[in-house]
Amino acid sequence: MTMPNDSSSGPPMAASPLTRAVLEIDEYASGLGWDQPARLFALVDTLQLRSQEPGLARQLGLDAADDAAAPLTPVEQDEIPAGTPLDEFLGTIAWPDAVAGCALTVERLMLPPSAEASVPVGLDDAALTRWVAEHPDRQEVRMTVAVLRDGSRESALRLREKDSPNEVLTGAGLVPGLAEALAATFES
Repeated sequence: MTMPNDSSSGPPMAASPLTRAVLEIDEYASGLGWDQPARLFALVDTLQLRSQEPGLARQLGLDAADDAAAPLTPVEQDEIPAGTPLDEFLGTIAWPDAVAGCALTVERLMLPPSAEASVPVGLDDAALTRWVAEHPDRQEVRMTVAVLRDGSRESALRLREKDSPNEVLTGAGLVPGLAEALAATFES
């Protein structure tokens, strides 16, 4: 499954290529609605894709004459197997050389820092998950995290209660653990 690179409604042209890719993926995921499974994307160099895979580039709507196309094109990968822990799944990935980076979008429940002091001690993972899911201050968040082979990172966070493109928070260090796991998919 692939995702077209529609620069007409996407992020601002001044954003870095990686930020543009993260915001494009966030916008795509937003269009699918909430309560979606995690989605994995390969990030490929758009110019390289056009020259080496012109048929695929045409399928993605990447016209060779379009100078406004984003430098990185996200290509959605096969579904992540249901029931497989994300860290285990990411440990099985090996990217071909043509892939410049990768991105993952995933939904999670999050608590504000003020709730950390009230977390019961000694909960196993399942009990902690239940406790967070039942907490009155929990918030649903969609995280989109991307890394490039060169170590560059970018993230976008969107809260379900503030589900608007104007409310998306971006930054390289917002989800460091997930960025580390994605970066590890490029290690030999």
